Amino acid sequence: MIDSTKIRNLSIIAHIDHGKSTLSDRILELTGAVDPREMREQYLDTMDIERERGITIKAQNVRVHWKDHVIHLIDTPGHVDFGYEVSRSLAACEGVILLVDASQGIEAQTLANCYLAMEHNLEIVAALNKIDLPAADPERYAAEIEKVLGIPANEILRISGKTGVGVPELLDAAVARIPAPVGDVDKPLRALIFDSYYDQYRGVISSLRVVDGTLRTDSKLRFMQTSAVHEVEEIGIRTPVQVAVESLGPGEVGYLIAGIKDVGEARSGETVTSYADSASEPLEGYQDPKPMVFCGLYPVDGDEFEDLRESLEKLRLNDSSFTYEPETSGALGFGFRCGFLGLLHMEIVRERLEREFGLSLIATSPSVEYIAYLEGSDIPVKIDRPSDMPAAQSVSKVEEPFLQINIITPSEYTGAIMELCQSRRGEMNRMEYISPERLEIGYRIPLAEVVLDLFDQLKSRTKGYASLDYDPAGYGESDLVKLDILLNGVPVDAFSAIIHKSKAYDYGRKMTAKLGELIPRQLFDVPIQAAIGGRIIARETVKARRKDVLAKCYGGDISRKRKLLEKQKEGKKRMKNIGRVEVPQEAFISALRLDD
Repeated sequence: MIDSTKIRNLSIIAHIDHGKSTLSDRILELTGAVDPREMREQYLDTMDIERERGITIKAQNVRVHWKDHVIHLIDTPGHVDFGYEVSRSLAACEGVILLVDASQGIEAQTLANCYLAMEHNLEIVAALNKIDLPAADPERYAAEIEKVLGIPANEILRISGKTGVGVPELLDAAVARIPAPVGDVDKPLRALIFDSYYDQYRGVISSLRVVDGTLRTDSKLRFMQTSAVHEVEEIGIRTPVQVAVESLGPGEVGYLIAGIKDVGEARSGETVTSYADSASEPLEGYQDPKPMVFCGLYPVDGDEFEDLRESLEKLRLNDSSFTYEPETSGALGFGFRCGFLGLLHMEIVRERLEREFGLSLIATSPSVEYIAYLEGSDIPVKIDRPSDMPAAQSVSKVEEPFLQINIITPSEYTGAIMELCQSRRGEMNRMEYISPERLEIGYRIPLAEVVLDLFDQLKSRTKGYASLDYDPAGYGESDLVKLDILLNGVPVDAFSAIIHKSKAYDYGRKMTAKLGELIPRQLFDVPIQAAIGGRIIARETVKARRKDVLAKCYGGDISRKRKLLEKQKEGKKRMKNIGRVEVPQEAFISALRLDD
């Protein structure tokens, strides 16, 4: 067991692309944790999808030795959708290294992550990274950090994660400034699980931080929230290779394998204690994050429904920030209604399901959770899918979720950003210069306007220089309507949407035009209509395939031709009454990508 005064638990936090994973690579090299021959870029990013996209999705922990101290290092994601991953990591730390790009300065997520660390009362060691870049201006951005975050400019270190300059001094500063963990070795065992994943050979493998007492191999453990009891099979540390150890003491971070097959028994935030000498109070866990964006996930092959259920269970163990519940759709069959923290989160979860579990999925268009109040009732009705929306005449008002978004941008793009936010029904409530060239703009804006492509639009209008962060800002009343898409007079639930009245016509026109191209011709005319309540606002018609019934008439009496055409017309009319429009799978997938 290690003397807890020699332990430092710290996390690296920063905005996207400010160099967290690169700094982790240099620390692994500098401390000799990884053999130089095995070293590769983004060493701690273990998923293929992280390497391809160049982003960190999962926080990763590793133990390194620096001089006579042991450092538990956690590399965290930077994207706003994975803020929950960051907050969980911070609960296992006493301090953070806050990285800021020396050529870009403070960005929206820098502020969000820094405030998160302050809420956890963590020691902050600030560093300006990428000082080797020609565009780096450390003095200017150190002054900006001092002004905005109150960290003295003379305490901010200058480093380069790429070349390794200043990294030894950063580790020295972290050891000197970040306090050692506090814990009592004589108290009953209490350890906090901050992450888990499912291994098909060994069951659930959990990352945990020991707070009090000692965790030993061959001991019997009780999981305090679920009351499950398990025998320890193996405990160990990541260096970054998994190394088994005999015991973990207060302040140490490691992993636990206890032959757990039921993924619900080792969720993040669970407190582990010994079975014989149990602790009386569990540790403070995590607040469950509230999903912001909802969509339906359906297997392309209906037989894969059970596989999808199992895959969601296993993935939820590793990423507890999404939710799911079964639902059915007349058009798509059986599937799940899933809630995510944002659009990138939704995309990553879907891609992980397809890659890691070999599934083929259809995702319906993203929606948010609305609240409707019925006539003569004060009880709110939650609606997270268009099919749940009550009839318009029975609804007194509908409320939608709003966000407070904060955008940091160079001042020359102010006009473009204001135009974009106002076209999305946003209301400006703050504008503040953080330096002569850069300012922070705050807007209150409906979540439904953000989830589709606000982030992409913002980046394209500001040439990539603006950054965005958001916080939930409650609900507000809006003029919302349910827009149905009818095929041959029958509503198709997969294409329905809840939308602001001012945008309904535009959306209806686009959707009917797109479906008009995608739906194959039938033996009868197929009207494609967009309707609000009983009122049709847009229409396209897929013309019928016609058989040439006059081919066998060589001249002859016109009445015979007319009779054949009338007979065909009657047949088409009858067919239209009883005919069902078969929508091919590709049409669903393409139509639901309307916003691309």
